[in-house]
Amino acid sequence: MEITPELSVFSVLIIGFVLGLRHATDADHLAAVSTIVSEKKNLFTSMIIGGFWGFGHTISLFAVGIVIILLKFQLSDLESIEPKLEAIVGGMLVLLGLNALRKIFTAKEIHAHPHKHGDHAHTHIHLHKHENEKWHHRFSPRSVIIGMVHGLAGSAGLMLLVVPTISSPTVALFYILVFGVGSIAGMMLMSLLIGLPFHFTADKFDFLNRGIRLCAALFSLGLGFFIVYEKLLQ
Repeated sequence: MEITPELSVFSVLIIGFVLGLRHATDADHLAAVSTIVSEKKNLFTSMIIGGFWGFGHTISLFAVGIVIILLKFQLSDLESIEPKLEAIVGGMLVLLGLNALRKIFTAKEIHAHPHKHGDHAHTHIHLHKHENEKWHHRFSPRSVIIGMVHGLAGSAGLMLLVVPTISSPTVALFYILVFGVGSIAGMMLMSLLIGLPFHFTADKFDFLNRGIRLCAALFSLGLGFFIVYEKLLQ
């Protein structure tokens, strides 16, 4: 895409926001966030996780953008190390998938809770888990770090291809920021959608919940191995 004089600054920023929204739907991003969201029951917590991923992602993009815009760093230098960065993303997905599997299979024993509503008594069967959702756990730096790693690799490089075509350094930096805001908004929305099945199956349908978590873990694990193989071994 070439930025021409006919395109206003506003148009450039709108393009950046839309591309940021679209960027949040990349498979490797969804795989990474889903392994964390799968541990949560609260939809607000899921959205916060996506927001922190987008924040970390924006930090990396802005840092790289400053290097390109102000220090005149050549994109060709980044292209030579991009496969290695993407392989790191793949390795991270493998670790996230393995960690999710560990948490699934190290859950505490099944336990029955008797309840009585009026004259009707019944029993709920729960699969107790080690993790909890205290407020401070919503602000784990893990999502920020994962976002920062993604920001250094993968298709975010396509966004940086636009930056050198923008004549004004100020507009170029604002473009990156708006792209980042779009990715934050997009990932918060995607995290909310991903969190829905985990929210509605938690506690009431523990076995179904664990099955969905298993799918998320295997997806992250499989995609991670594929990325590592494609970038380093092929």
